[in-house]
Amino acid sequence: MKYKAIVFDWDGTLMDSISKIVDSMQTSASHFGLPVPSFDEAKNVIGISLLPALKKLFSIDDHDEAVKLMLIYKEHFKNHTQICSPMFEGAVELLEELKARGHLLAVATGKARQGLEHNLLHSNTGHLFTTSKTADDASSKPSPDMLKQILSELDLQPSDVLMVGDTSYDMQMAETIGMDRIAVSFGVHNHETLMKHNPIAIIDSLPELTQFV
Repeated sequence: MKYKAIVFDWDGTLMDSISKIVDSMQTSASHFGLPVPSFDEAKNVIGISLLPALKKLFSIDDHDEAVKLMLIYKEHFKNHTQICSPMFEGAVELLEELKARGHLLAVATGKARQGLEHNLLHSNTGHLFTTSKTADDASSKPSPDMLKQILSELDLQPSDVLMVGDTSYDMQMAETIGMDRIAVSFGVHNHETLMKHNPIAIIDSLPELTQFV
């Protein structure tokens, strides 16, 4: 077994939630009286924690104003029923196979704790993960804080662990601490952006991951 543990990003890697996140950002901007970002503009900040993502997307310097916008976003996202967020094809089966092989599984996500727990419950995958770190637990990506906490909790070294994600933020935080990383091509960032942080591979479907672990 090459890696003792595998850390997954959530949105855009295991769950197909990009459209819902972007729509919520666009609707929140409209309600707040801000210019509505394009789909690609909003998509590009997915992966970092919500508050810094909103500050970056809308160039907001005022912390209190950003918090107000964040609350509007959270309310819209919570009540949005028109766009679903399914798990990507093969995601659950992959997690079950990796768990059965003896890998420890973890999540490192820019989502809030409440949002992740909701997704784990409704996807019936919570029991597959040994630990998880969210925006409520650690500094925002691309800081490696989430990964450092996971390593400490599992008593592992970076060489023992593989990071899997869909953004340059995922790749950068793993690269910073010398952790191997694999990107998925079907999430937020394109091939060229992902390659800047030298992933081992960029895979087009989740089942392909088994070739590398």
